[in-house]
Amino acid sequence: MATQTMTMPNWMRDVMGSGIGVLALMMACLAMLVIPMPPFLLDLLFTFNIALSLIIILAVIYVERPIDFSVFPTVLLLATLLRLALNVASTRVVLLEGHTGPGAAGKVIESFGEFVIGGNYVVGMVVFVILVVINFVVVTKGAGRVSEVTARFTLDAMPGKQMAIDSDLNAGILSQEEASRRREEVRTEADFYGSMDGASKFVRGDAVAGILILFINVIGGLGVGVGQHNLSFSQAMHNYTLLTIGDGLVAQLPSLLLSTAVAIIVTRISRPQNMGEQMVGQMAAKPEVLYLSAAVLGLIGIIPGMPNLVFLMLAAACGVGGWLISRHAKQPQLVDDDETAEADVPVAPESNELKWDEVTQLDVVSLEVGYRLIPLVDRNQGGELIGRITAVRKKLSKDLGFLVQSVHIRDNLELSPGSYRIQLLGDSVAQGEVQAGKELAINPGGAQGGLQGVPTKDPAFGMDAIWIDPSQRDQAQTLGYTVVDPCTVIATHLSQVIKQHAHELLGHEEVQQLLDRLASSDPKLVESLVPAQLPLSVVVKVLQNLLKENISIRSIRLIAESLAEQAPRCKNPDDLLEGVRVSLGRMIVQEINGLEEELPVVALDADLEQMLQDMVRGGNGAIGLEPGIAERIQRELAEFSNRQELAGQPAVVLVSPSIRAWLSRFTRRSVPNLHVLSYNEVPDSKEVRLLSTIGQQGRLT
Repeated sequence: MATQTMTMPNWMRDVMGSGIGVLALMMACLAMLVIPMPPFLLDLLFTFNIALSLIIILAVIYVERPIDFSVFPTVLLLATLLRLALNVASTRVVLLEGHTGPGAAGKVIESFGEFVIGGNYVVGMVVFVILVVINFVVVTKGAGRVSEVTARFTLDAMPGKQMAIDSDLNAGILSQEEASRRREEVRTEADFYGSMDGASKFVRGDAVAGILILFINVIGGLGVGVGQHNLSFSQAMHNYTLLTIGDGLVAQLPSLLLSTAVAIIVTRISRPQNMGEQMVGQMAAKPEVLYLSAAVLGLIGIIPGMPNLVFLMLAAACGVGGWLISRHAKQPQLVDDDETAEADVPVAPESNELKWDEVTQLDVVSLEVGYRLIPLVDRNQGGELIGRITAVRKKLSKDLGFLVQSVHIRDNLELSPGSYRIQLLGDSVAQGEVQAGKELAINPGGAQGGLQGVPTKDPAFGMDAIWIDPSQRDQAQTLGYTVVDPCTVIATHLSQVIKQHAHELLGHEEVQQLLDRLASSDPKLVESLVPAQLPLSVVVKVLQNLLKENISIRSIRLIAESLAEQAPRCKNPDDLLEGVRVSLGRMIVQEINGLEEELPVVALDADLEQMLQDMVRGGNGAIGLEPGIAERIQRELAEFSNRQELAGQPAVVLVSPSIRAWLSRFTRRSVPNLHVLSYNEVPDSKEVRLLSTIGQQGRLT
């Protein structure tokens, strides 16, 4: 169900978010405690207090889940302090000016004293006591008990919920982001109900304070009126008691609303529905409930001496409501074709209980081949593909820094005879086609002359190639072609796919094994890192991001030391990644440029780099570039990368650390051969040679 969110002006959001409103409210409460308030200002503040209470209870009614209003305990405290401060301010005015008449403390108190209770202080006293009994004995006491029990059970269930989230994360049911969100919800829920257990005491103490303030004001008013202003006892009783009762009623109404709000929110079930939807959906879900209610009300309505018309009208309303609900339930519901098909298929009874063995587990890496490629896999027929794949796994495991999972090979009759398909975690990520009994002559770019065969593309790198007979191998090599057999084609393609998706193959289990191996040589390092400073999930995310940027994690000790150094001041995986890259700077640069003393680079124009820095800083890591500027940056970087590739040199762009991560993500697909380094990652032993500046011509503004 789609939801709509209300927006407010930016200036209002900035003012409210800055805390000025809360600060002003606290200063107003302090001012009311020490500064005499004029009647007009008291009227304004009393009205504001009633409006605030109405807003709070309506917010509680319409909130979908209790934790969506997690600031409620704090709001409750502030509202209670405001009401008590108003009590103090109004008491001062009543005692100082009460001898002048019922209007001494403002129109609001006078209206509650004259209109609500008819100017009879005895009636007002009775009404006030009833309100206090309802608030204190019924609502507040019940809400406090519910808050206490809910807080206890929520805190007791917190470890189990955390373990369930970790279990779902390890099983792959949840993503890292979803798991983090759920953990935050569990913590917020525990904090909320724990705070509500304490906040309910505010309301209870407020009710007790209301009773005490009433009697203090009545006794104090009689003393002031008779002793200081020479009023008669009856006149003083009339003036001061009416003012006190009016003041008490004005205060008790918001107090009752706040108590009701507390009771509503602690008795709510955490479901994505507001209170109205839950009540209608559950109380009126069955038309039989309304039919039976209509029958009972109708029987009462025909009894002589009862208010027949009223009962019969309510009986008719319940009957019509039940009829409407039953009619709506009988209307045909639109369903998807899949749902209809499932409903029409009869389910055969099972003789045995289902077991987890019935659930198919997806292979991490799998290779499907057409039937003509089966001889390449069968060692009895001289197939070398399995040996080639084993060699690829061994090399990749050494280069990447973790053990690459086994590749499961199976035939698939749905594929064309000479096709193959590579799958990761059940998803097809690449496919190709080879010709058994042929060899692939790949043109690396400088081949001279043509060959007879079937033109194609190298599946791994997309270069021009030709399928030729094995007898043409020598000729093709003489002309400058690189000739490989079908097994090598498939193995090379598989190797490239695994490199590109290495971050997807690294999971919690693999990282834990890496840490266990490291612990055998450096146990203190691992012990101080996981889980003392960082959870395993954060370490996994950092290592995955390194692999995503084509950086090996074989230096696991250096990575762990960098994480342990940063962990006390930073927990964000993206920020931790930048620190790890600085620690691995020498290795990263060496992988790019070998042992060369000079590192040829390009840099961004100073104005362009400053603009990107400002955008990253203002957008919390996200940049919304104009299409023209973004296209020009990509074009100039792509041209530079192509020039460096033709010259046999690496393509490196050197930028400030604050925009390195963004620029890397920005160019990852459009300029795949580009290396994005920050100034901090270049070791002191490497000399930087600036080739050109990106974005210098024609200011990118």
